[in-house]
Amino acid sequence: MAGRGRVRGVVAGCALLLVGCGGPVAPDTQTVAVQRVLDRRATAVVDQDRPAFLATEARPELATAAAEFDNLRAVPLAAWSYRLTALHRTGDRATADAELRYRVKGYDRAPVTAARALRLTRSDGRWYVSSDEPADKANQQLWEQGVVKAVRGAHSLVLGVGQPHDVLRNYADLADRAVPAVTRAWGADWPGHVVVLVPRSLEGMAGLLGAPASGYRGIAAVTTGEVGGAVKAPADRIIVNPEAYGVLGDLGKQVVLTHETTHVATRAHTTAATPLWLSEGYADWVGYRGSGRTPAQVAPELGRAVALGDVPAALPKDGDFAFAGDAGKLAQAYESGWMACRMIADRWGEARLNEFYRVVGDHQKRAGAVEGALRKVLGTTPEKFTRQWQAYLKAQLG
Repeated sequence: MAGRGRVRGVVAGCALLLVGCGGPVAPDTQTVAVQRVLDRRATAVVDQDRPAFLATEARPELATAAAEFDNLRAVPLAAWSYRLTALHRTGDRATADAELRYRVKGYDRAPVTAARALRLTRSDGRWYVSSDEPADKANQQLWEQGVVKAVRGAHSLVLGVGQPHDVLRNYADLADRAVPAVTRAWGADWPGHVVVLVPRSLEGMAGLLGAPASGYRGIAAVTTGEVGGAVKAPADRIIVNPEAYGVLGDLGKQVVLTHETTHVATRAHTTAATPLWLSEGYADWVGYRGSGRTPAQVAPELGRAVALGDVPAALPKDGDFAFAGDAGKLAQAYESGWMACRMIADRWGEARLNEFYRVVGDHQKRAGAVEGALRKVLGTTPEKFTRQWQAYLKAQLG
């Protein structure tokens, strides 16, 4: 013990000296040891080495110890790593915060990131993982909900839990039709493939989003991903609510997958400057493009309001797209954005609509983005555009 005390004193003295000279402080040895066990765990996951993974577990004999590893087997991983961000030790026990980063092979251009909370125990001088769970308020990963099945399409990878193979194959077929449809509308400046996650239920969808299920009841699918720039937007996921999606007809299912695929394609040009009426309206425009559906069929809620003389005074605000809000107002918000994008395509052409979308997003900041793009691309002003849109609603829906 005396020897250990002397070593500790020397380290402290060196640390003070280094700080005084502006140099780095040596890392805590236990932090280094925990990071090493997490590195071994990550390597085992990528290599699909079950014994090596279990060697990092505190209780490898438990059925739950390898459950996550076994659930992951069907997921084609290109990379998996942990970055330890905090360690709190009490003797031979510790809790840790870490950032999990992983990439799906052939689909992700940069890692998905997820906050993790870990518990660890030390035995015979070595650290072992007791639990590895989502951090507080963080979203789950699909494999934490059960065994993942994977179905590959020509342009898609569908990962599902608790779903029959033929159901997942149908999602892949829909996605494979959506991808070329989006490319025809938007262009080829995107990877041209999607990853679709199909959980067992609405509750599973909510877990993947880290949000209450009540906010997504009736929502067929959403797309996740960081906005703004090709490098920052590599890992979109289309997450399906199987309960709401299952009650849609064939056209509705295709429109939803095409809509969400559009979000993936346009992500690099969707920034803080892009209002939701444009991003959601454009996605709906691509979704219904070529379907032959009329405005009255696609925008029934808005049509009823216009027929009663209740023409919107302005394009919808971002808050009007809140899933937890009034269903009728939510539908009108989507329909209003769709009609605005449809009007641009009708009056200025599809190429101008695409250019308008890109120019708005390239502005980066919301203030002045739409105004500048209206002037530069469409040669109009916000006031004139709003009047044109109102007249278009009356002509198409009145």
